[in-house]
Amino acid sequence: MLIQLVSDEEVAGRASEVMALVKDHLDADDPRRVRLALRIRSIICGDITPGDRDLMARALDAAYSTLDDELARVRSLRNILWAATVLVILGVVNLALYGWLSPSSLSLCFAPQGGSGGKVTVVCPTAEFHNEDADTDPSRLAGATDILTVEIAGLAGAALTVIASLRRIRGTDAPYMLPLASAVLKLPTGALSAFLGLLLIRGAFVPGLSDLDSRAQVLAWAAAFGAAQHLVTRLVDDRAQMTLSEVGKTTDTVIDPERVAVKEGAPAPATAGSPNGAGPHDEPDGGAHEKDGDGEPAPDGAPAHRRSGA
Repeated sequence: MLIQLVSDEEVAGRASEVMALVKDHLDADDPRRVRLALRIRSIICGDITPGDRDLMARALDAAYSTLDDELARVRSLRNILWAATVLVILGVVNLALYGWLSPSSLSLCFAPQGGSGGKVTVVCPTAEFHNEDADTDPSRLAGATDILTVEIAGLAGAALTVIASLRRIRGTDAPYMLPLASAVLKLPTGALSAFLGLLLIRGAFVPGLSDLDSRAQVLAWAAAFGAAQHLVTRLVDDRAQMTLSEVGKTTDTVIDPERVAVKEGAPAPATAGSPNGAGPHDEPDGGAHEKDGDGEPAPDGAPAHRRSGA
């Protein structure tokens, strides 16, 4: 809205909208917001001066600049999440290709104890081998699609957490799909965590889980580890929701409420040098602060003849 060109009636009609936008994006102690709050009743009533138009233009420009900065943070986090998703996908694909070309290098096969007659059963993600010699190396029986199968099971587990997290996602009017980027990151992360989880079990890192007994058990643990990625990615979800909530949220909570009440609650008395409190009609001395009886500057928020700071 070109405030300097429209009629007084349109300015009065849009004053409440401008004030709401200013309150959403400027701090409570911002001089432009304070001065506009002191003049908003008069502006709505049609008592508009050129100084009021200038004040509204400055406050609106500052509010839009702050909004641009807030949306820039949302866009930056969105880009980071998509970049992280691409990197994790590349890592998952490379693991699957490496497992295809060299299955024994990253074997996820297990040889549980308890076989009879000196024979054992080797359990892999894609097959089970019965009546193998007790000294059989499980890695020798690893299949080319073992790692890919584990990653698919982990991705399925992660998909369940994505569906469950939808209940916490709130709609937003921000032009960037930040919740979607956060949700998509869970899928390749689940595939990666499934592979790493089974690798830790095979390395006896988890006590009591050094040997899995069946192929179904291997895939079940892969799905469980895929769902467990939520323990890490939920921090990303919280960061995304916090960033979205900061759009249009000023720092009123850290401002002294008494100062805010003084600045915005009481109307400004008319003065000879600044009839509207807007700032452009300041005294010729360059906007010096009004002195109190002791020669000290008047407290911030008092109807002193000062510039708006815009």
